[in-house]
Amino acid sequence: MKLTVKSGLLLAMAVALSACSVLEGDKIDYKSAQKGPSLEVPPDLTQLNRESRYVVPGGPVSASTYALGQSVPNLPTAATAVGDVRIERAGNQRWLVVNRPADQLWGPVRDFWQESGFLLAMDQPNLGIMETDWAENRAKIPQDFIRSTLGKVIDSVYSTSERDKFRTRFERSAAGGTEIFISHRGMQEVYNNREQDQTVWQPRPADPELEAEFLRRLMVKLGAPQAQAAAATSVAADKPTSRVASVNNQPVVVIDEGFDRAWRRVGLALDRTGFTVEDRDRSQGTYFVRYVPPNPDKKEPGFLGKLFSRSTPAEQPLKYRINLKAEGQTTTVSVLNANGAPETSANAQRIVQVIADDLK
Repeated sequence: MKLTVKSGLLLAMAVALSACSVLEGDKIDYKSAQKGPSLEVPPDLTQLNRESRYVVPGGPVSASTYALGQSVPNLPTAATAVGDVRIERAGNQRWLVVNRPADQLWGPVRDFWQESGFLLAMDQPNLGIMETDWAENRAKIPQDFIRSTLGKVIDSVYSTSERDKFRTRFERSAAGGTEIFISHRGMQEVYNNREQDQTVWQPRPADPELEAEFLRRLMVKLGAPQAQAAAATSVAADKPTSRVASVNNQPVVVIDEGFDRAWRRVGLALDRTGFTVEDRDRSQGTYFVRYVPPNPDKKEPGFLGKLFSRSTPAEQPLKYRINLKAEGQTTTVSVLNANGAPETSANAQRIVQVIADDLK
């Protein structure tokens, strides 16, 4: 952090305004990162969400048939209820089930993110997806003497080395209610040389507790009392086990859960790790995704190179299918190629490992 004081008058003004500081104890104070370097997804994942299509679970429904006033079958199982808002949890994953139609929830949820300090980079009711811009949690800035004295006057000189963004997915239940999933993705700025005079942004793990906190706040926004919402999001749940295995030389993830909950958990894992889900067919247990394999030999282009370069064929996203098959209370997740044939390549192993790591 860099700070320059040019006059004693500025200091006096800052002292006068210091009483307006952020409330103590508030650990979340987001501000959208409208300026600064572009924050992209990890090098082995791509997110082309402006071309993606959304299909709600319950059948092979495409985005063209998805409308906020249309009912699509779904089978949620509530774990904890507060009024008409219920929360489910599997391991470190949580989601809301609200007994209201999606068209009544889209506006309040949009207001919720904007009131929380975010800009929306994606706001498409026809796709059932809402995604925030990258933002920083200003509450993480150290509250030392200089910050507390001058921060409100020249606040822009302070910045954290972390950025966050959140995706919200709406899925419809058979009874006319809506499931709401919130997934977090994070980036952090780190030095990339010994001299520590250059930095790069790299991904950091998703924060399930941060997702839970925003779920709690959203429950309050939707009418749940503060105390009851906090109790609902903190309810413990058994953590289903998952593991990487090999079936006929094909890498797979084995989840010790039935299809319904495994489907939801894999969907959240794909959201968290930045995959582009182009479509989905729940009746076939298939997510259609895009993936960019990592290129360790690729050198980061300079400023002009970024402006004028084009993607090479090797950088183009590859299409895969993430397929779920259940036998009783066990579900196997495998990777298929674009034609639906089993995939055994190194890319399939990476994708399986990414999903397995998040499910843990």
